Amino acid sequence: MTKNLVGARNGIFAVIGTVLALSLSAPAHAAPSASTAAPDSEITVEVVAANGSGCSPGTARVVAHPDNTGFRIRYYDFVATAGRGVDVTDSRKNCQLGVLVNVPAGWTIAVAAADYRGRARIPTGATGRQRTTYYWQGSSETSRTDATFTGPYNGFWGTSDVAPVLVYVPCGQQRVLNVNTELRVDAGTAGSNVSMSMTTTEGDVDTLFNLKWERC
Repeated sequence: MTKNLVGARNGIFAVIGTVLALSLSAPAHAAPSASTAAPDSEITVEVVAANGSGCSPGTARVVAHPDNTGFRIRYYDFVATAGRGVDVTDSRKNCQLGVLVNVPAGWTIAVAAADYRGRARIPTGATGRQRTTYYWQGSSETSRTDATFTGPYNGFWGTSDVAPVLVYVPCGQQRVLNVNTELRVDAGTAGSNVSMSMTTTEGDVDTLFNLKWERC
């Protein structure tokens, strides 16, 4: 797993990460090279389920890349906050999404990598945490990203999860990718409020899933 930090000023960045390979009844391969073939026909992605305090109805959507190499999830109301005058329940926000990628006949897909981006304001004495797991429908095995941010920090954050092996959806089947994300903040000893978000209205903030395609 690779973690990277962008836009930080006077920040201390601590990361704890564990990646588990997805497990399905499908062949596994080594991680792909930079050049990844994709079908020419247009693919579509759609949110088929959304639950959680971080993605109330209509506040999360998915957009396919024009070259079919992946898709991005955009959240519009996914912010965790803590501190004076803030309800304790707002310190943890979560979102459980079901994303269906419509795979053209004769092709199969695997998740090659995922990039998570957001914005945080974490004063000295406070912490923020991002945890994301994803797994294919019908599989109990998950891939996880778990990152902790320690103040003082103010700016955009980014984490990355590169799959050590690729596991493909069985040919001829459509599977939903379940994506569960949690943001949690703790004001600790900070004298001011803390916030962490994945909200697109705050800049170039979204979650990107990169796909690897193979012919059946």
